[in-house]
Amino acid sequence: MRKILIGMLAGQLLAVVSVYAQNVNVPRYQLGLGLGGFVYMGDLTPNSAGSYSTMRPALNLYGARLFSRSFSLRANLALGALRADEAVYDVPEYRAHRAFAFKTPLAELSLLPEWNILGKNYESKGLAPYVFAGAGVSFLSVKRDWSRFDAAYFGDGSPVVTGLEADMQQKTPKAKLVIPLGLGLRYYFSDKWGIQAESSYRITGTDYLDGFSQSVNPNKDDAYHAHFLSVIYRIGKKDMLDCPPVRY
Repeated sequence: MRKILIGMLAGQLLAVVSVYAQNVNVPRYQLGLGLGGFVYMGDLTPNSAGSYSTMRPALNLYGARLFSRSFSLRANLALGALRADEAVYDVPEYRAHRAFAFKTPLAELSLLPEWNILGKNYESKGLAPYVFAGAGVSFLSVKRDWSRFDAAYFGDGSPVVTGLEADMQQKTPKAKLVIPLGLGLRYYFSDKWGIQAESSYRITGTDYLDGFSQSVNPNKDDAYHAHFLSVIYRIGKKDMLDCPPVRY
């Protein structure tokens, strides 16, 4: 009877440990370090998807709090640059004559709520697609260049010439509120390690991200997007209790 009682108690203890492990002993935080690039989207590129020919390298760092299997909140820092140069395009012809260009370093701080679509924030292995949206601030130092502008090609009094005069009176933004929207795919190798690939788009609310507006297309705001490949590391999950065998 004593052996049976001890066995039953041991079984109950193991059951409690198992439930605890499933509901409490889970990773609480996730860290990410990634490399990738920023792509400018705006008036100085003929490509609607952005200027990949002038894509600039970027670094991405983040820390996330995992609140549940599906939801987390991520603090993100992205460092890189944006650049565009109309002189690299032969078509349409006017771009080579307008030849506007700009460049700026970029530091972006953002807070991003994230939804893990399949609820795999706590899984040890497997694919985990996710989406996110949030808000942030981008810090800029825009240097615009119109030194190669061919005014004779456009003619005196043309909208480009008069627009350029107006643009030169406009200060470029030093800091801008942005809305990041993105999606990605993670693959977890273990309780701690994984990789992820993600792409995201930034709504900027300004047409002076590149320093030009009235001389190009004042009816459409500039934007940029980012692509990163990252290594991720989860922390907060303790090792399972190593219970010694019960002897009776």
